[in-house]
Amino acid sequence: MASDVGSPRREQTPSGAATTVPQKRAIEDDHSPAVPSPLNPDNKAAPRVQIQAPEDTQQAAVLNREKRTKKDSFKKREAKAAAGGSDSSRATPDPKQQHKEPSISALLPARYKLAPPKLTDFEPARGPVFTSHHEVQGPEGETIEFFDATEHVFNKRAFHYTHCIADPTFPSMFYYRQTETEPYAAHMAFEDSASHVYFDRQGRHVTTDKGFRLSRANVAVREGRWYWECKVTRGTLREPGSEGDTKAHGHVRVGWARREASLDAPVGFDCYSYGIRDVAGQKVHMSRPKDFFPPGEEIKEGDVIGLEIQLPSEHLHRKIVTGHYNPAVDLADDEPSLEAPNIIRDRIPIRFKQHIYFEKIDYHTTKELEDLFSPAPVASASSNSPEPPNPNHPLPSLRTLPNSYIKIYKNGKDMGTPWTDLFAFLPPASKQSTQSGAHAGREALDDGTVGYYPAVSVFRGGAVEVNFGPDFWFPPPGSGLPQKQQNGVGDEDDVDMLDDGSVPNQEPLRPVSGRYEEQIVEDIVYDIIDEVGFWAQDGGKVIDRFNLTAKDAEKLLATGGGGAQLLPGGREEIKELVQDD
Repeated sequence: MASDVGSPRREQTPSGAATTVPQKRAIEDDHSPAVPSPLNPDNKAAPRVQIQAPEDTQQAAVLNREKRTKKDSFKKREAKAAAGGSDSSRATPDPKQQHKEPSISALLPARYKLAPPKLTDFEPARGPVFTSHHEVQGPEGETIEFFDATEHVFNKRAFHYTHCIADPTFPSMFYYRQTETEPYAAHMAFEDSASHVYFDRQGRHVTTDKGFRLSRANVAVREGRWYWECKVTRGTLREPGSEGDTKAHGHVRVGWARREASLDAPVGFDCYSYGIRDVAGQKVHMSRPKDFFPPGEEIKEGDVIGLEIQLPSEHLHRKIVTGHYNPAVDLADDEPSLEAPNIIRDRIPIRFKQHIYFEKIDYHTTKELEDLFSPAPVASASSNSPEPPNPNHPLPSLRTLPNSYIKIYKNGKDMGTPWTDLFAFLPPASKQSTQSGAHAGREALDDGTVGYYPAVSVFRGGAVEVNFGPDFWFPPPGSGLPQKQQNGVGDEDDVDMLDDGSVPNQEPLRPVSGRYEEQIVEDIVYDIIDEVGFWAQDGGKVIDRFNLTAKDAEKLLATGGGGAQLLPGGREEIKELVQDD
């Protein structure tokens, strides 16, 4: 028939046993896959000859060609590397990819080969040099003198610095241990502040004549309830127009900040800080100001802002960041635990002018929080995920702390709780800057400095005075210190700061000044642990690498002078740090 001309013929159905999976052809006995597999690792099947129709030769060659391995683009590989090498596109945590404990070699502090100390290294550490910069008049008519703190190092370029001293009782640590300088109390850290920030000698008054600059305290809180307060000494005037057309002497923001928060931006600029703005009393987080104080309420000169923070126990915190948190079981956070933090401090002594510091790798921002703060035009899988931050988020940096909050007070009045479920900060939620060489892969170690720090930001003449306790101007009503303290701002009545028990099972509110004392004890304990650990590495004996004994060190120190002289056995000097002013 004419209709059948040129129509394709139907192929006959191949004979053989029926299969449940449709096949295009029968599989020969010597069939093997094109690439090796666990069941066929050698891939040495006998070659077979296929007879094909001439017209299908070209098509068959294309079909039989081995498939090329698909490679990720450069941007995708970069995103995976920033996320720690894991697949960020997963919507739920992968139980097979739980946080793995580092190897035993990673659990030991890095040990460096050092030159012997100088005689001056045994002398007490000195603070910065104060040069008078200007004076201002406070809200109560008092004169406040600000100084330019110089001759000290700044925490920047991914490095964090703390004072150290040579001590003959720590030979296995090459004689260097951590120390403090005056003032021996909680204060705004001179080294942990931006440039062009001016202080008083006690580190309690802070100001600048530039744009927004941030200053962190020398104390970090990691668990429990803590309180500090801040008085605005230069800011929005209470009576605009009383000094011509000037409505403000400057602006301020106060709050809490992590180590990753930028020093050249105000509090609340990114995901690593929470701040209260003096203008309209707005709360600011990730550079998004939102109304918080009632309409008409502002923060003006003379106002005292109290800041309270509550954080869960470190035991629960570690469960969250390691992916073992179960809200049905762990929400109460009342499980007793003797687990201690595993503090690993990789640090090396360096010199800066007349000072000696421990240099450590500081914690750096993570790509996931950067994408959350400022989404890119072409969003990565982590930032494009519909899942908001929560305690069980697939990515540790996007996990939050249940039962955590920040509460704000104004002149003793509870203004409310602007933030709850704060971001987790214990590693691996926080990571140090990427290292290379023998110390690669140690970015997720806890060196004891992570936490939330009291922080202030000042702008073009704005100034504040911080008060870390134990005596407060306006202690929170009904809770706080276990003793009566006098209110020093216009009210001479005694204020009872005992816990009134209004919130059951709540920890007592403690002043940040108490955390400073705890921090000193922790530093001493960690130094002793490091010394004993290095001593054990040396076979349980003291190896005097510089031919120096405690008696020799005392004699050398007692002689004085000759500060540039090296102790016996010295051949070269430790690193000298140079920073631009």
